[in-house]
Amino acid sequence: MEVRPVSPRYDFYLFFLLIVCLPSSFLRASAAVELRTGDFDALLALKSSIDPHDSLPWRQEAVSELCGGWKGVKQCSPDGRVTKLVVEFLNLTGTLLQELLAPLDQLRVLSFKANSLSGAIPDLSPLVNLKSLFLSDNQFSGRIPVTIASLHRLKLIVLSHNLLSGPIPTSLAGLPRLHALLLQDNRLMGEIPPLDQPSLLYLNVSGNNLSGEIPATRSLSRFNRSSFLDNPNLCGDQIGAPCTQKLIFPPPTGSPKSSFDQVNAIPPRLLRTHKKSIRRIIGIVASSVAGAFFLSVCLTVALLLAYKRKRRRVIESRSVGHGSGGRSKPLEEGSSDGGGGGKGGFSWEAEDVGKLVFCGGAGEMYSLEELLRASAETLGRGTVGSTYKAVMESGFIVTVKRLKDASRPPAEEFRRRMEELGRVHHPNLVPFRAYFHAKDERLLVYDYFPNGSLFSLIHGSRPSGSGKPLHWTSCLKIAEDVAAGLLYLHQTNPPTVHADLKPSNVLLGPDFESCLTDYGLIPSLLPASHDDLSAPSPSSSSSSSSAAAAVFYRAPESRLPNPAFTPLSDVYSFGVLLLELLTGKTAMHDLVEEPGADIPRWVRTVRKREKNDFGEDPGPSEEKLTALLDIAVACVAVEAEKRPPTEEVLRMIREARAEVVASSNSSDHSPGRWSDTLQSLPREHGP
Repeated sequence: MEVRPVSPRYDFYLFFLLIVCLPSSFLRASAAVELRTGDFDALLALKSSIDPHDSLPWRQEAVSELCGGWKGVKQCSPDGRVTKLVVEFLNLTGTLLQELLAPLDQLRVLSFKANSLSGAIPDLSPLVNLKSLFLSDNQFSGRIPVTIASLHRLKLIVLSHNLLSGPIPTSLAGLPRLHALLLQDNRLMGEIPPLDQPSLLYLNVSGNNLSGEIPATRSLSRFNRSSFLDNPNLCGDQIGAPCTQKLIFPPPTGSPKSSFDQVNAIPPRLLRTHKKSIRRIIGIVASSVAGAFFLSVCLTVALLLAYKRKRRRVIESRSVGHGSGGRSKPLEEGSSDGGGGGKGGFSWEAEDVGKLVFCGGAGEMYSLEELLRASAETLGRGTVGSTYKAVMESGFIVTVKRLKDASRPPAEEFRRRMEELGRVHHPNLVPFRAYFHAKDERLLVYDYFPNGSLFSLIHGSRPSGSGKPLHWTSCLKIAEDVAAGLLYLHQTNPPTVHADLKPSNVLLGPDFESCLTDYGLIPSLLPASHDDLSAPSPSSSSSSSSAAAAVFYRAPESRLPNPAFTPLSDVYSFGVLLLELLTGKTAMHDLVEEPGADIPRWVRTVRKREKNDFGEDPGPSEEKLTALLDIAVACVAVEAEKRPPTEEVLRMIREARAEVVASSNSSDHSPGRWSDTLQSLPREHGP
């Protein structure tokens, strides 16, 4: 067979194709690698700036896994650019800088929710493709950057639960696609901008210091009072608070005459009569003012006399109470130490009135006088004092804890410790806002959480020890929230030990997240008085079953005459809380006496029995709690050194939650236990 030689013409065509096609392919491949490497370097720089605890397992040698295995990188474009970055609940700290985020200009979704980031929100204008921004539950301060309005594709802005101040940028009214604006629980001031986007479906600016009239735009008129709560100086039809009184008799129409023309138009006789009337009116007004002044003096004298008589009775009653070995009267007038729910006002002796001090650099949100005039309702009584719901005349509500012992620690140490607690901020901690210190009185002021406590969620109105076990998804969510709050406390400088962790000290926040309260009080306020902290003897009588139960949440080393409070003693309390969460049994009953060494089998038996009693099928999903049960058993080890550290506990819980959520089907979710409003918002909409 004859083989024909290849024509030189074909050689030329082949050479031409190689010259033209290969460089272009090489350039495209190089561009893709360069783009990916740019995001890769930017993410590593971001990690080095805000991840001191190494919560993000991003590594230099893992560039090929950027869009397939990096934690938090949820989505990439076909050419390898990061489009969705979600790094939440990772205890990230530090400040976000523009130069760290600017290279990530293909981002559509950016979320740093529920970390500990601080400082100002950076200029995000380089992120021109951004559609969803989640920075809630951090410690961002300063003003909302006005350049945020340059991101015309932006639909979701969630900046709630931070320390932001200044006005809401009016330029936000120019975002054409704005779908949700959540700014609640900050320190924003000024007026609400005239937002009128038809796309605006979610709005919350409650818990700020906004003022003025709510604009009566079509969009803002759709939102009710709940979107604007706790802004005392706001007014408008949306909240039922008119800004100005309308004139009953409107002024006449037409161009009014000048005052000179009006005077000249009056006839002389009427003018003289008019002058006499003016003198008569002046005399009447002067006599009325003098009478009112005399009356006010009389009332003042009467009030002073009444106050002195009342103060004398209070002092006498207090001296009688102390002389008979009794405790001082509670803050509420007319209530006794034995019951709750009474209402009254705060009152104490006027000597050494003291000062209301706001913590953490916060400005004065209300005055001492307003707090003293507040009506008080008893919420409960605990180890360190009584807790009240205080409703001020303005409608502002706070929680006030009145300490049992106002003499220890010394005043200077008390102030120092309160300032330390005031600097503690985390999404899973109830904010501590202010403290009051006088000669015989110490008050602590916290945010008010109306959704109740974990104890009421578990036990409801049932008798103590007979609560219903929660669904496994709720158990995991609560466990993660509580562990995250504990870890933050243990990592503060100096470390803060809770020392009184129990379900009644875990409150449910606005989004039903679990938040710790009363943290750090026992080591700070009762350093020399541990009589009521050690385990009760069999012969001793307790004032209430809850006080006795509180002892069993404490680690063995914390029940000794000289108790030791450490992060590992908090881990023990957390383990007991987990067992109560899983079984619905209080610590004073079955948790201590019945299970013995075989806690896992006992927990499974209790959950199966309780669910059958409530007519529910335990089902195979109960096995998903095995990991959580193993964590609880490890935490309640008698020897402190055998308990896992707090960071290990949180890591195990998050791994367990991620594993069971990934393996569960849609029918296995909790039946409406939690109101996850923010989580249910769409993370990204169409273009």
